[in-house]
Amino acid sequence: MPAIRPPFTLETATAKVRAAEDAWNSRDPDRVSLAYTDDSVWRNRDQFVRGRAQIRKFLTSKWDKELNYRLTKALWSFTDDRIAVRFQYEYHNPEGQWFRAYGNELWEFDNEGLMQRREASINDVAIEEVDRKFHWPAPGARPNVDARIPNVE
Repeated sequence: MPAIRPPFTLETATAKVRAAEDAWNSRDPDRVSLAYTDDSVWRNRDQFVRGRAQIRKFLTSKWDKELNYRLTKALWSFTDDRIAVRFQYEYHNPEGQWFRAYGNELWEFDNEGLMQRREASINDVAIEEVDRKFHWPAPGARPNVDARIPNVE
């Protein structure tokens, strides 16, 4: 599959978001890290991460604690080299408590289509297992789930 590069159109921005969703649902830190520049800068909640090596370390730690992770992303807006995304994901911790995380990401890309900056704001809400919405096997393709599900319930 050829790289999706700026300038983005509605079609390519949507494809970029879906490709990111698929990669993150693989829960493979090596695969995910390849979408970022070698010196990519992240703000993820209260953590600051720089470069692929730190991204891999961050994601390995994340998925060691966030078990049965399933993510949906939806395009919010885009410009030539930036994309804004709204997302939700569910996971449980090692103690078995389920959570649904709601958030927004701001992405900035280089000319090759690699993400050079990622700003993520995320809030976790404890849920009961019976209240889960995302039940498909992950990693793998998901059914048509819309990340625009209202986050006020």
